[in-house]
Amino acid sequence: MYESGDLRKGLKIEIDGDPYVVVQFAFVKPGKGQALYKCKLKNMVTGAQFDRTFRSGEKFNEANLEEHEMEYLYKDGDRYCFMNTSNYEQEMLTEDQVDEAKNFLKENTVCNVLFFERKAIGITVPNFVDLKIVEAEPWAKGDTAAGSTKPATLETGYVVQVPPFVEEGEMIRIDTRTGQYVERVKE
Repeated sequence: MYESGDLRKGLKIEIDGDPYVVVQFAFVKPGKGQALYKCKLKNMVTGAQFDRTFRSGEKFNEANLEEHEMEYLYKDGDRYCFMNTSNYEQEMLTEDQVDEAKNFLKENTVCNVLFFERKAIGITVPNFVDLKIVEAEPWAKGDTAAGSTKPATLETGYVVQVPPFVEEGEMIRIDTRTGQYVERVKE
């Protein structure tokens, strides 16, 4: 059980039988009266967001969430297939559930899949993934303007800005939290 004093960004709570994550949080203490906790909540199943204000002393249930390590197998239309690495059960997630993680998913990537009441609702990809560049403009010798970058298309279809010396066919490391280039990787 959580109380309103426990609210903070990233906390996962259950309201009316649905899991919510606190996206934004502010503590307000008016001159007189009870303290208020203003939150922006996101429904973890539907993705809907709304603002809600709680009074001090209100109680919430902890969202009944589980995370399982699963391996991404393949994409079938707009559905993504994942396999549990411990019991080999497969789960299909929709494109909405996978969300921006689809930019960093290639076959055999091991991810954490979030479950609510034994139903998959979302995934977390590793912080860093190595992907191959399938399309990039060639580097023009002498093109050395400080801070210059060029677009490169990765094997997942994601377009990232890379330094001019990075070429097509190379493996690069991407930070999945920011979606940015980190470094070149030797195969």
